[in-house]
Amino acid sequence: MEYNKMEALLEKYFEGETSIAEENELKNYFSSLNVAPHLEQYKPLFGFFADAQKEKFEKDVPFIQKKQKAAWLSIAASIVVLIGIGTYAFFDMNKENENKKLGTYDDPKEALQATQKALALLSNNVNIGVEGVQYIYVYEVTKEKVFVQ
Repeated sequence: MEYNKMEALLEKYFEGETSIAEENELKNYFSSLNVAPHLEQYKPLFGFFADAQKEKFEKDVPFIQKKQKAAWLSIAASIVVLIGIGTYAFFDMNKENENKKLGTYDDPKEALQATQKALALLSNNVNIGVEGVQYIYVYEVTKEKVFVQ
């Protein structure tokens, strides 16, 4: 009778449906000397669990303090920020020097030529924009004819 009960418990165990008390009952049964011959194959499995419970972890685990880690991390972050600020300041000074030279001419003839060149460029771009607006006007007139009627 006890063998049938153990077989049923084993089946429940392998299905993952046993409770802690039933698993303890299985461990106790397989650690005893009167195990049924046809269930002997499961004895090492439950014997392993009993042996594993007796083992203790005795190795020292080194403890790394978070304060030391945080200190190095903050120092590294500060260095990165300082390098970034220095790089920005260096390139910003170069742009200021370039911008100071724009629009200053010592020779009036050279200044007149540069002004005429800039005005011609502006005129060309405005004319291109006016042509685009004319297409929009034609579109609006056509749309009014289609949707009004």
